Amino acid sequence: MAQTASPAIESAEKKSAINPIVIIGALFFIFGFVTWMNGTLIPYLKIACELSTKEAYFVTTAFYIAYVVMGIPAGKTIKKFGFKNGMAIGLFVMAVGALIFIPAAITRTYGIFLIGLFVQGTGLTVLQTASNPYITILGPAETAAKRISIMGICNKIAGALAPVILGTVVLANIDAITEKLKTLSTTEKALELNQLASRVILPYGIMVVVLILLAVLIYFSSLPEINTEHEDETVAAANTNKTSIIQFPHLMLGVATLFVYVGAEVIAGDTISLYGTSQHIALSTAKFFTSCTLVSMIVGYLFGVFCIPKLITQQKALVVSAVLGVVLTIATLLTHGYASVLCIALLGLANSLMWPAIWPLALAGLGRFTKIASSLLVMGIAGGAILPPLYGYFAEKFSPQSAYIMLIPIYLFILYYSTLGYKAGKSAAVKS
Repeated sequence: MAQTASPAIESAEKKSAINPIVIIGALFFIFGFVTWMNGTLIPYLKIACELSTKEAYFVTTAFYIAYVVMGIPAGKTIKKFGFKNGMAIGLFVMAVGALIFIPAAITRTYGIFLIGLFVQGTGLTVLQTASNPYITILGPAETAAKRISIMGICNKIAGALAPVILGTVVLANIDAITEKLKTLSTTEKALELNQLASRVILPYGIMVVVLILLAVLIYFSSLPEINTEHEDETVAAANTNKTSIIQFPHLMLGVATLFVYVGAEVIAGDTISLYGTSQHIALSTAKFFTSCTLVSMIVGYLFGVFCIPKLITQQKALVVSAVLGVVLTIATLLTHGYASVLCIALLGLANSLMWPAIWPLALAGLGRFTKIASSLLVMGIAGGAILPPLYGYFAEKFSPQSAYIMLIPIYLFILYYSTLGYKAGKSAAVKS
């Protein structure tokens, strides 16, 4: 077994009962809420800041690029301040990013909005670098996927709520406003757009307060600090001659696997609505398809909560998920209309247990390298910024349906990692 809960961790868990799971669950809710708000910000800022479609999509670029740029600094921050303090720092940085939205809205300056998004992404990078490995090692390794599945449910519920809540505030009567703007003079139009831009001040002002309160609560919470510098005899022996994380092939392959997985997840969630319209389904119906993908993911997470490790190991769950991904992708290519769209929605089910399974497999046996390794894994989230545009390129060059063929090699690579890759470079003593 790669990792087991130390007596200190077990004692801390008993003292704080369910509190650690509840607290980290709240953090994963924040991840989902902030991340999925971007989908509403794109059309909102496109109108408020008078942007082209291409310019509007810099929202995702500014947000996700932080995972790449700040990944290593985030790892060093966690290594210096520890998991709990690192979470508090991440929340505070996110609050600063939300605060930047206020002057951005007052001046209606897109560049300042992008800076705010980058700072928010930076805070999330620190937060994810701390919380993902924390929930992974807060307990027995064989039940890590179960704990992360619980976190995934919190994340996706927030993801479903975020666009509804923010959209209700900032996009209220947006169709009527868009038509009205066409009839206004330059001066009148500027005043109307300024009023529209000001709508974001209240929700982001509330977010600032909530994030700062959460940062304070985390700092003074009963979350036990986990000392990853201490290694049990088996792990210590295996890592005797290790001086760098690049000496762990299973981790480096895990980063690559997480990168392509996140890309596949974002493709399944963000392209399904437009794909529905390409299958001659009205946008008034297709706009709900992303929620179908999220519901599929929640079903998968529930399966992980109740069935891992009782009925299936997290490694076997990853195998099944990868195979299911290949099968559903092929079915997408061979069917049409609602049946084909349903296959994309069900990819949420295939994707759901990948994140929970990849993390413990990639972090197994790392010991003192755990914190810096987690920063590399978080950098893998950049797959969500890089692979979807590649899908868009293929969709324009060929067709939206045939472009999904790119998912097959992605799922095959995940299948490789779930069967052989996670063992790379590890001795028999530390294999999961």
